[in-house]
Amino acid sequence: MIKANDPSLQSWLKVEEKSDFPIQNIPFGIFKPKNRTAPRVGTRIGNFVIDLAAIAEKGYFKDEGVEKKNVFSQATLNEFIALGKPIWQGVRNKISEIFNLKNQEIWNTEDFKEGIFHHAGEVEMLMPVKVGDYTDFYSSIEHATNVGIMFRDPKNALLPNWRHIPVGYHGRASSIVVSGAEIHRPVGQTKADDKEMPDFGPTRSFDFELEMAFVTGKPTQLGERIPVENAKDHIFGMVLFNDLSARDMQKWEYVPLGPFLAKNFGSVISPWIVTLDALEPFVVKGPKQEPKVLPYLQYEPASNYDINLEVLLENDSFKSHKISSSNFKYMYWNMFQQLAHHTVNGCNINVGDMYGSGTISGPNSSSYGSMLELSWKGTKPLQMPDGTERKFINNNDTIIMKGYAEKDGVRVGFGECRTKVLPALEY
Repeated sequence: MIKANDPSLQSWLKVEEKSDFPIQNIPFGIFKPKNRTAPRVGTRIGNFVIDLAAIAEKGYFKDEGVEKKNVFSQATLNEFIALGKPIWQGVRNKISEIFNLKNQEIWNTEDFKEGIFHHAGEVEMLMPVKVGDYTDFYSSIEHATNVGIMFRDPKNALLPNWRHIPVGYHGRASSIVVSGAEIHRPVGQTKADDKEMPDFGPTRSFDFELEMAFVTGKPTQLGERIPVENAKDHIFGMVLFNDLSARDMQKWEYVPLGPFLAKNFGSVISPWIVTLDALEPFVVKGPKQEPKVLPYLQYEPASNYDINLEVLLENDSFKSHKISSSNFKYMYWNMFQQLAHHTVNGCNINVGDMYGSGTISGPNSSSYGSMLELSWKGTKPLQMPDGTERKFINNNDTIIMKGYAEKDGVRVGFGECRTKVLPALEY
């Protein structure tokens, strides 16, 4: 067992029941306190954001190999992540030790506590990493099947390659933003089935995609491959990922090269990166892959993660209303297969690169991960608490995604990924 994952651990900081951030989590993020202008690296326990730069200044991480104290005074986590997995693990274990209820010495040291704590509601959370490259996969068999039924032949919903390769495409990194962002409805070309020529204007089919994303923490050189059994060593952690979509624009533009303007206007992530180490207790087996995948993709150990996911809508006229409940364990292709396939041709990866899972849909209609599926292409509108209905997302709707894993009385979560949709800008 990883020492910091011990389910019996308790913190001397107050942690409310059902908090996503017990002492067993210890995620990493970038925050800015109200009384400072410079960003800081932090972690979170309960409702406390903890300043790791302040702890480093007191010398608590020198035995963990963090020679440069200013590694925690950066605007992103990239420099810290680049120190390598032994450092991530050592720092996480040290934080666990410092805030352990049994550590009476620190608990009673007022000098230690000075300048370290900030209430979660009183800080601004920033993008945790500088994302150099972004890849979006298409790895939920339920989602791919649903889309195939809606837009192709129901008898042949999956394309011939789908069960053989983790399908993916390279996306836009600059428009990945952190939770709390407000995204304007995009404009572009759409074409109605009964018209000869396309129209131009705001999308009428604004959608979310319930995804998770992993962040790489160990780079490779051009030409180097990552074997599937070593992929875990290259992954730092995970975030919730809302990959926004304009479905009518996507339908018109995706042939022959895939989505473009329909997908590059904004993707939103949760601010705290939860490490793979913290998620280790929640590993489960994934779906059986048939036919048997090629040798370079074969991975026998349990490789999926039992992470409960939900999507809620909120508006000025109604409070948070749950519209979907899914789980990351449904993924047909796992992260390690995705990364092995991504690099099998020699594609190099970098620290901070981000990889979306693709929409995570479950086996029943309440577990679908997009409005496209939940409303079945708009033919089955969802009823809202105020009496209105949704085929897709309206202006001034707020999309809220949550995720957590729970086992042996320990809940490790991601907090919220929140996005408000604003009207299209004038053009």
